[in-house]
Amino acid sequence: MADGEAGWLEGTPRHWDTFLDFAPDEVDPLEARAVLIPVPYDSTPSYRGGARYGPRAIIRGSRQLEDYDLELDREVSPVGIYTTAEIEPDASGPEAMVERVRGVVKAAAAPGRLVGLLGGEHTITIGAVQAMAAVYPDLSVLYLDAHADLRDEYMGTSWGHASVARRLHGLCPMVQVGVRSLSLAEREFIREVELPVVFWPPGRSDPADLAAEIVGHLSQKVYVSVDVDVFDPSLMPAVGTPEPGGMGWGDVAGLLREVSRTHEIVGFDVTELCPDEGPES
Repeated sequence: MADGEAGWLEGTPRHWDTFLDFAPDEVDPLEARAVLIPVPYDSTPSYRGGARYGPRAIIRGSRQLEDYDLELDREVSPVGIYTTAEIEPDASGPEAMVERVRGVVKAAAAPGRLVGLLGGEHTITIGAVQAMAAVYPDLSVLYLDAHADLRDEYMGTSWGHASVARRLHGLCPMVQVGVRSLSLAEREFIREVELPVVFWPPGRSDPADLAAEIVGHLSQKVYVSVDVDVFDPSLMPAVGTPEPGGMGWGDVAGLLREVSRTHEIVGFDVTELCPDEGPES
């Protein structure tokens, strides 16, 4: 459509369905150092649905962001941020959707390129990590979520949002942070396999010590998965399964700052934003 509009809308300001509102021809996808993939998939929620609308809400909200980052003291857009078209959901089942995401991320992933998924329900993380682990043999996962997601099966499927971390276990090292809701079976599984989990609120007061403990479980290449319900619902109510007593913005930002200081973040996802359930930011 952009080519067809060039003649009669040339010079007229427009909005695009892209992160930071870049025109599609502003960024070469082959040269981009950051690729964002919207995945409006929402098939296995057990409480409130609507995560399928999350990617569009994130992209719409990004129009209001400044390219300049105060902490970095630079504009971030010159690295090249390319937003793909939305990935159409596969309605045949969550396992098929995991495979679709895996194929897309495998095609996008490359050394020196950051790949980010905008969800959508947390299930999409499985396919993304499968693909990234094939590209980066030394991959580890930082998993930020209010829920353990370690059920082997839930509501008739092993590939739903409640089983994401269980499907990741064994693929690569993983540390979970922010967990404050889980079943007895999940707690026993954590003990059995000695999975590093930082329950929230943590049992220590020194943020630096806590960050050091978390970072110590990560390999050099890191994939960061953020279910936005990791935040306290007073900050982020727009989620499918809110849990009280969550992390603050400073907690999450400080942890990510420490990880990026010592490790290389090669991919990430932001999932489970349900914009119809409350303020999106």
